[in-house]
Amino acid sequence: MSAPWLPSPRPLGRPIPHGLVATQPSLVAAMTAGLGLTGGEHVLEIGTGYCYQTALLAQLAADVISVEIYPDIATAARRNLVRQGIANVQVITGDGTEGYPQSAPYDAVLVSAAHPDVPPPLIAQMREGGRLIQPIGPGGNEQVIAFERVRERLRQIRVLTAASVVRLRGRHGSPIRSGHPGLTDAATATRLHLESWCRRRRMPARTVQ
Repeated sequence: MSAPWLPSPRPLGRPIPHGLVATQPSLVAAMTAGLGLTGGEHVLEIGTGYCYQTALLAQLAADVISVEIYPDIATAARRNLVRQGIANVQVITGDGTEGYPQSAPYDAVLVSAAHPDVPPPLIAQMREGGRLIQPIGPGGNEQVIAFERVRERLRQIRVLTAASVVRLRGRHGSPIRSGHPGLTDAATATRLHLESWCRRRRMPARTVQ
């Protein structure tokens, strides 16, 4: 039975905008547990999604800053959190690989997408002794690794599990696709959605202006 304060997770395989996929509940649990939260931590989450993991973090930490690159997903996450009465989360729309220096330093950082390296801004925004969890790999075949910040660097603690997750995109991650709606204006985002709608219905691309 799900806890009453958690938004219902989307079934695995159900489409999510922008080519994203639902994270397996077992992976959500492993990554969250790997932070070793005790209730008083200031947490940075990279990749809000529909905020299932965000809601977990909010119940286990003092507060959460969650950064989501897609404006429409960030808006949906905020609505989900309000609907569940969760008030100790701030959802930021932006490039998660840059972190959120305005609220640094953080006791714990959770990165929900994969990259071969940890983005340097995230390391810089951690407290000494803070923990970071990230899938390390190119996207599609990763190891989820727990790190600790020691003397301005990361020390690997242990491998939590194998995983297959989407790529981390942004300035310090994988390249952002041209016309990426997370970094363009509303008109461009609308055009991209219309193009996707036409492709699903096999309509000629020239009909989209």
